[in-house]
Amino acid sequence: MEYKISIQNLNLSIGKNKILKDINLNIPKNQVTVILGPSGCGKTTLLKCLNRLIDLEENVNISGNIFLDGEDILHTKSDLPGIRKKMGLLSQRPYPLPMNIYDNIAYGLRINGLHNKHLICESVENHLKQVSLWDEVKDRLKEPASRLSIGQQQRLCLARGLAVEPEIILADEPTSALDPLSSTAIEKKFIELKQDYTLVMVTHILRQARRIADYVVFMYLGEIVEHGTADEFFNHPKQEQTKAYLQGTFN
Repeated sequence: MEYKISIQNLNLSIGKNKILKDINLNIPKNQVTVILGPSGCGKTTLLKCLNRLIDLEENVNISGNIFLDGEDILHTKSDLPGIRKKMGLLSQRPYPLPMNIYDNIAYGLRINGLHNKHLICESVENHLKQVSLWDEVKDRLKEPASRLSIGQQQRLCLARGLAVEPEIILADEPTSALDPLSSTAIEKKFIELKQDYTLVMVTHILRQARRIADYVVFMYLGEIVEHGTADEFFNHPKQEQTKAYLQGTFN
């Protein structure tokens, strides 16, 4: 198994609150890794460490290493924009830019140096097709993105992230605000995207993890209780806490 990200001895506290405790984890390349666990266990904080958004928090004390393709990204100060460009982020609720559908994707392309109008149009179309949104919006590209349904907005945000050519997609409860049909569309898209991207998804929905995970990480109180392939985790769990969680008796 080839790994895209390697986390070593990661500890993080905010003020006096210890959030992450001795995290050691290798995240497989071109697979869907799902981070499971109850609310408040540190899942989202771990995700924010990967793209260095944790830097925006106050009173953070962090130690350890996070290697992306062999480079320690946790302590470098030289290329934060480059690190974040490698990692597209999909949040719990979609946050389209306050502009039209077309410009939501074109804006990032322009910022990254693409100014050829024909190539921008081509890229916008390709990425909307990539998230199965093109047929729904091709005749309304100049309409405000805010007029789209929540599910469509989430797919638009995914297309916007893919347009800047990341290597990794981070997703923090990406279907929690969506209806069942939109949730299913996002899940199917993630399964397709792993051919070209490494995906790391935070969720507390066990059924969802069973449907799409290749690799599973189970966290509790800031620690990793157990991790392994989906088959190992769901069918051959080793820890009593994991077994209780899977059986619905965990508290």
